[in-house]
Amino acid sequence: MDLPGVSNAEELQIRLRRYDYLADEGLATAIFLALRLSRPLFLEGEAGVGKTEVAKVLSRLLDTPLIRLQCYEGIDVYQAVYEWDYARQLLHIRTAEALGAGEDRERFEAELYSREFLIARPLLQALEHRGPQPPVLLIDEVDRADDEFEAFLLEILSDYSVTIPEVGTIEAGRPPVVVITSNRTREVHDALKRRCLYFWIEHPSFEREVEIVRLRVPGAGEKLARQVAAAVQELRRMDLYKPPGVAETLDWTEALVALDAKELNEQLVEATLGSVVKYREDQQRVRAPGIEKLLSRVNGGGWGRADT
Repeated sequence: MDLPGVSNAEELQIRLRRYDYLADEGLATAIFLALRLSRPLFLEGEAGVGKTEVAKVLSRLLDTPLIRLQCYEGIDVYQAVYEWDYARQLLHIRTAEALGAGEDRERFEAELYSREFLIARPLLQALEHRGPQPPVLLIDEVDRADDEFEAFLLEILSDYSVTIPEVGTIEAGRPPVVVITSNRTREVHDALKRRCLYFWIEHPSFEREVEIVRLRVPGAGEKLARQVAAAVQELRRMDLYKPPGVAETLDWTEALVALDAKELNEQLVEATLGSVVKYREDQQRVRAPGIEKLLSRVNGGGWGRADT
């Protein structure tokens, strides 16, 4: 699909920034091509680097609903596509029995499995959407699902249709804008990746992370923003079980701003460490050499300084 007023990746990059998302040239190009070619976009990277946010900002930019399918171990077609409303079916059966309307068994069973009793889950909702713009379908953390569900997704994304035996085949009027994310807790099958445009999202550079903080947390002063970004960059260099992503950087900055902090000090870091390092073992690793050493690396590590 074409985005009005956007004819290339550079213009899309500017539009994304207006919606508070800073995409580098590579990511902006991948998003642009996914829209232009109507191909699913497969985003992979560490947790917290902004993969899910791409789908959210596209929803706002396109002024269309965001439909999210959160994957997890054991997810199947009934959680992803549709299921029957058994409570309403049971109520219908009891009502029919009370009224003596269950004599025509064939007609009665057909009523039970009509569209009236079907609950649409995210994939079916995306296929059936009939708004002015196709919806954004976010298939989040697909690496948590199993191989069988991947194969089912591949089938859905091949022709954007699904067959429900009792109802028939339902096709999308226009294919949704599909964003698939993976934290790479396991390898996703090549067949699914080949169906998509692929992009690996890295942790941002120091200067870009400062820019993200200033954009998303405008209440943070320049000095605080640079110190927080530098501290997070240092934390990522440590052997942590779960290095902080951009999401944690923003969480930490918001917590510090809420405390009216103007710059980092040892007490503030100790008090707010849970905003950025969210595993007990990782907190112990950070505290072991001392918070003071972390701050000395932040202030003396060549990250750049601001006096205001």
